[in-house]
Amino acid sequence: MRAIDQPGPVRIGISSCLLGEHVRFDGGHKRDAFLVDTFGRHVEWVPVCPEVEMGMGVPREAIRLVADGDEVRLVGTRSGEDHTEAMRRFARARLDALARLDLCGYVLKKDSPSCGLMRVKVWGGGGAPARTGRGLFADALVRRFPRLPVEEEGRLCDPRLRENFVERVFGYAHLKELFAGRWTMGRLVGFHAAHKLLLLAHAPEAYRRLGRLVARAASMPRPEVREAYESGFMEAMAVPATRGRHVNVLQHMAGYLRDGLDQASRDELQQTIADYGVGLLPLVVPVTLMRHHVRHLGIAYLEGQVYLEPHPKELMLRNAG
Repeated sequence: MRAIDQPGPVRIGISSCLLGEHVRFDGGHKRDAFLVDTFGRHVEWVPVCPEVEMGMGVPREAIRLVADGDEVRLVGTRSGEDHTEAMRRFARARLDALARLDLCGYVLKKDSPSCGLMRVKVWGGGGAPARTGRGLFADALVRRFPRLPVEEEGRLCDPRLRENFVERVFGYAHLKELFAGRWTMGRLVGFHAAHKLLLLAHAPEAYRRLGRLVARAASMPRPEVREAYESGFMEAMAVPATRGRHVNVLQHMAGYLRDGLDQASRDELQQTIADYGVGLLPLVVPVTLMRHHVRHLGIAYLEGQVYLEPHPKELMLRNAG
């Protein structure tokens, strides 16, 4: 059930310029080393450049968002040519095609009037632009796929947000696998059991709410169960885990080990958790020690927890402070 065991391709949409493609308005690119060289080894990228694909060419006139009453328009910076309706038509068709690819996430180019997810400049009123906009393609994307993990490459420079996005991607891939074809209540119970501690690290109340849902799922209509679990799971995963909640999960796991460890090993584990809690160690240290004890003692419940390895270790996402 862990991320590294995910069968089939984990496909992620991405703004083409982030892969190094020369599709920017000036003929340049914005290649992102982490996305291409590190994360790209574990996923299958689906590149999209809305502006090029809708026929605007390279190089091309720069475009920007302009306020027009209650609407925001996409217009050329010099010519004033309005590309709004063309972009909307393109987005509908392109998103139909992307829906057939079963995406597990999407990475967008920040600040772009077509792809920016948040705080994109909106011009109007004669003064300085307001950072209140969202790119037209990005807006259509999140409306069409509200549960899809979506981020901007700029925010992925933050280690906490980077790990959160990657966990959401692999969590969504697991969720899709669960509900593919004719799923059973037994598989749902097993999925939830394996993800319990990961959910607890992200959103404790959602963890409890999903537990109650699974407990009564057999008495509910299957479509209602799926809808409620999918939305609840992805909402929970969208909340970044915190140091305090990680400590809570690690202490919870340590309780299962208490009778199997000698006093010196218990003290070492507790000190490692405490050192992580005050920022002296990265998360990878107590998790690695925990994983060692879990394997040695053969505690099946903990061995099956996705929390211990929610994404490929080669990404080193838990090595930050």
